[in-house]
Amino acid sequence: MSTDPLVVFTPSGKRGHFPVGTPVLTAARQLGVDLDSVCGGRGICSKCQITPSYGEFPKHGVSVTDDALSLWNKVEQRYQDKRGLTAGRRLGCQATVQGDIVIDVPPESQVHKQVVRKRAEVRDIEMNPSTRLFYVEVEQPDMHKPSGDMERLIEALEVQWSLQNIQADFHILRTAQPILRKGGWKVTVAVHLGDDTHPPKIMHIWPGFFEGSVYGLAVDLGSTTIAAHLCDLQSGEVVASSGIMNPQIRFGEDLMSRVSYSMMNKGGDLEMTRAVRDGMNALFAQVASEAGIDKALIVDAVFVCNPVMHHLFLGIDPFELGQAPFALATSNALSLRAAELELDIHPAARVYLLPCIAGHVGADAAAVALSEAPDKSKDLVLVVDVGTNAEILLGNTDKVLACSSPTGPAFEGAQISSGQRAAPGAIERIEINPVTKDPRFQVIGSDVWSDQDGFAEVIATTGVTGICGSGIIEAIAEMRLAGLLDASGLIGSAEQTGTPRCIADGRTNSYVIWDGTAEGSPLITVTNPDIRAIQMAKAALYSGARLLMDKFGVDTVDRVVLAGAFGAHISAKHAMVLGMIPDCPLAKVTSAGNAAGTGARIALLNTKSRREIEETVRQIEKIETAVEPRFQEHFVNASAIPNAIEPFPILNSLVTLPNVSFNTGSGDGGTRRRRRR
Repeated sequence: MSTDPLVVFTPSGKRGHFPVGTPVLTAARQLGVDLDSVCGGRGICSKCQITPSYGEFPKHGVSVTDDALSLWNKVEQRYQDKRGLTAGRRLGCQATVQGDIVIDVPPESQVHKQVVRKRAEVRDIEMNPSTRLFYVEVEQPDMHKPSGDMERLIEALEVQWSLQNIQADFHILRTAQPILRKGGWKVTVAVHLGDDTHPPKIMHIWPGFFEGSVYGLAVDLGSTTIAAHLCDLQSGEVVASSGIMNPQIRFGEDLMSRVSYSMMNKGGDLEMTRAVRDGMNALFAQVASEAGIDKALIVDAVFVCNPVMHHLFLGIDPFELGQAPFALATSNALSLRAAELELDIHPAARVYLLPCIAGHVGADAAAVALSEAPDKSKDLVLVVDVGTNAEILLGNTDKVLACSSPTGPAFEGAQISSGQRAAPGAIERIEINPVTKDPRFQVIGSDVWSDQDGFAEVIATTGVTGICGSGIIEAIAEMRLAGLLDASGLIGSAEQTGTPRCIADGRTNSYVIWDGTAEGSPLITVTNPDIRAIQMAKAALYSGARLLMDKFGVDTVDRVVLAGAFGAHISAKHAMVLGMIPDCPLAKVTSAGNAAGTGARIALLNTKSRREIEETVRQIEKIETAVEPRFQEHFVNASAIPNAIEPFPILNSLVTLPNVSFNTGSGDGGTRRRRRR
């Protein structure tokens, strides 16, 4: 039995015997304990903080005395004076083993630390970033040992950090010599650690010990909006987030319109590529400015997008995606250089695009699968990423099915008469009294309802400007519950509904939510064309989900997860009243926020997850709605509110849907419908 002291690390439980005088950091490295260090044990970075524990530990079979570690030293005191150490903490590179000891490695000292999110339903992220910082001391040039400065820098990284086959681009070679001399041959190096196909690469060099960080971008490139999250690659923290409208909207609001534009206009695809790249560069400048960092410190980026956006971003003509069999140029994950995509960040930054699942099921669906992990669920879960092009996953540990459904931009407030983006002043929640037929609502930026005291003061700066996606969903569902709207989607007249808020609007009727015309504000109504746009969108969404259920051989699901920025804000009850999602207990309908963006963050901060999702995508069974005959049947049935044939027993146990019909054909109140051809 070894007479050397026993060192036990928690929470890993790893243990081993080490000679007296062994630095704790050295013991941790030899045992493979996850203890961070940038400076290589020189007492500069303080990343290796540990908490020693003293007393009796029967579980570990040790008794730890007060002298189990070396005494507090000058380096630790210097750090304590300069920045302060948490009470009881020591620096692992300075404290040496003197006797049996139990050592806790706090989360912030772990390289592969968990980044804990505020959203309870989102999984934590294990940190394993692509790029890390390494402090090295480089041998100075010697006439008797001729070699280049770059070669000696690479050798220092190999010897001091065991990094092999390191490469450097020309721009690093141009700047390395003055930096080495300025730092007195002590420098901090950012190294992209590479993967199976790419060797480690030097990304940046700073003189001396660099106390800052490097950054990565998680980008959700959607049809309507582009969202970017700027993340610190050392801590995992999101330091800035922002979004913009996709500049390609001017070429068409939906994907097929953009495919058509590229087919009908020579060079149209490249025009859209230029537009989206320019938009992203403006967005990246915005988030970098918000975080107060140089864009050159952004050394990694992960993109998720649907197949058409994928091709247009890469500069690939999406022609083949516009016709069966909807062939992708490539479905594999891609790792490219930022310069190849004309992205204005670090010139050698790596850009990783998640794999696409099928011709109309893209990398965004793969990101949702990574975030929500239906393949690890014991119960049958339906994951719906609600957007202009909805991605739908259905599965459990047995198998996962996936499809996409072209919902269009109505859910995001587009194609709606009073629709707008989610911004201050937009109606986002609404209730309609079933007796008086009068509405009350909340606008973004206020918790005060429109019928409460103080509402006028609260909206004085913003006004009531329109209705956003979640607002239009609740409005239509509430109209159905209040008997203002029949199952076919027709709004009744004032005479039929008993409220003057239903006004004649051409050959149909509209419902007035807010009349601000006297104050110079807009008249906000829900029109029958608005209803039709939402009916088409929700029917496409439900039909995709129902088709996957058919393929799975089930009529019900155990739970539903609504993903996407829009999905995070809609009411489960109102979504079910509309018939957007299958009948399910409301408690089992949850929101995952922007799951595609979360998947992008996971892939950015944990490079191991990239291999995981590439393998998962190969196992997902793809369903192409465009060639499935039952999709159209489901679509027709789902056009009714909530559905023409599905019984929705759980919903009916919670609410009563008035049995009204306004398709009289009499013409009174403007309800006469145009004769069908």
